[in-house]
Amino acid sequence: MTRNFIASALNEPPNIISLLHKLHADAPWAFILEDWENIIFSVIIAAFVIIVFRYGIRKRSMIPHGLQNCLEIMTEMLTDVINGILGADGKKYIPFLGTLFIYILAMNLFGLVPLMRAPSASLNIPIALALCVFVLVQYLNIRNMGFFGFLYHLAGSPKDTLGWIMVPMMFPIELLTQISRPITLSLRLFGNIMGEEALIGYFTLLGVVAFGFFQLPVDAGLPLQIPFMFLGMLTSVMQALVFTLLSAVYILLSIPHKETSH
Repeated sequence: MTRNFIASALNEPPNIISLLHKLHADAPWAFILEDWENIIFSVIIAAFVIIVFRYGIRKRSMIPHGLQNCLEIMTEMLTDVINGILGADGKKYIPFLGTLFIYILAMNLFGLVPLMRAPSASLNIPIALALCVFVLVQYLNIRNMGFFGFLYHLAGSPKDTLGWIMVPMMFPIELLTQISRPITLSLRLFGNIMGEEALIGYFTLLGVVAFGFFQLPVDAGLPLQIPFMFLGMLTSVMQALVFTLLSAVYILLSIPHKETSH
């Protein structure tokens, strides 16, 4: 399988499912687990996020504390950022964009947990998320402009003879721009998280090799990967934020100007 080939080539850290597959290589259920590895981790992470938020708001109070306080701070920060991009219409898209950010962040960070895997390090998951954004944006384009209005927009909104002459060139460019957005969104997220996992895997392996080379008395490995795990935490936040902000910008471009003006 392509993902397993890439993972082995880049020395990704092992996870609980890959270990189970190695221990029970002949068991049919082990092959099923490996085939559905990224989906399984995606579902686990989604359930984890739901449980955390349900637990955090189970006893809401006017003066928040503990987990509720952390969740409210995160929500307020996301609201400010999204409203700063989308203006007055930002409130309508906060549930979608906020969920997108939190889910991607949780997936990215799970790759730093021992025996876990970041589903965003597989190209399939970022593509699925980017397609969700793409479908929403195209729906907003057609709803706000109308089908023929959207085609007119893709043609460059020609208003004179020169504009209509440029339509054969403008239409393919605008169409390619729309199609390229989910591709660039998914590749950016996938490439950074896959590289992060590969880097941690390489330095984990290097720590084991260096430990054996120096013949240290304790049977373990040098934790050379730890600094890169802290770097991975920063990368995880940045990539979730970049994905969300670009999604917000694409939504902004699909909203008529009069609706986004203050």
